Amino acid sequence: MLTIAQITDLHITNGSQPVDHVRNAARLRTVLKSIYQMKPRPAAILATGDLVDMGASDEYEELKQILASCEIPIYFGIGNHDARSTFRAAFPATPVDENGFVQYAFMLGDLRVVVCDTLEGKEHGGFCEKRAAWLKRTLAEAPDTPTLLALHHPPIASGIVWMDEPADAPWKIRLADVIRGQSQIKGLVCGHMHRAFSGVFAGHLVQVSTATSIQLALDLSPIDLRVPDHRELLTERAPGFMLLLWDKGEMVMHACPAGDFPAAVTYEVPFIKD
Repeated sequence: MLTIAQITDLHITNGSQPVDHVRNAARLRTVLKSIYQMKPRPAAILATGDLVDMGASDEYEELKQILASCEIPIYFGIGNHDARSTFRAAFPATPVDENGFVQYAFMLGDLRVVVCDTLEGKEHGGFCEKRAAWLKRTLAEAPDTPTLLALHHPPIASGIVWMDEPADAPWKIRLADVIRGQSQIKGLVCGHMHRAFSGVFAGHLVQVSTATSIQLALDLSPIDLRVPDHRELLTERAPGFMLLLWDKGEMVMHACPAGDFPAAVTYEVPFIKD
């Protein structure tokens, strides 16, 4: 059995934002502690973007300090709060494609993981023709190898209208055209939305992870973005991560809250007696 921990939306800041700086770093450390305590320990950590808050070099240095003692290999993707140039300067070992996008593939056991770059400005996702051509070629290189796609922006809607992108956004259509019918794809994992939910896109399971930083409130009511209505947008609920299990050709995904919680029941009496 292979396990992978997915973390996302870390939003590590520098000291110019004291509250966010302390809170987001502490929440990330809480998540990492929970991952380290998993049995068996995950083979890898997959960080799917918004690693920092403003894309600044000192934020990436802060992130590197937090991760310095990590004993689990970490594979990075980037999101709309990241900046390619400063990310690449801070983490030069992370591969890029021929056009400089943070896109690459790697193997974990018999599972292939393909990281896609959906950074396009500061808000919505993007997946241009160059990135789509790279993904099409990369999938064609291993059509019979079980594959997991990792990207920051989910191509499905959550129902939280102020965060969702239109279903006909060009980048979603372009991505769908590439992955539709690709039976080696066992699922897509994403971030960006700061809460866990799932759906289907182009015939494939999409699992969105909760954030290590603050969480998105679940409010499905209509909203007028021109008129503030005092609704809760983000909450201080527990940080979390996804645990991906790959075993005998089957993919299972668990949404995991992070923190120290008391045991409710412990295993003291055998279920089966001789």
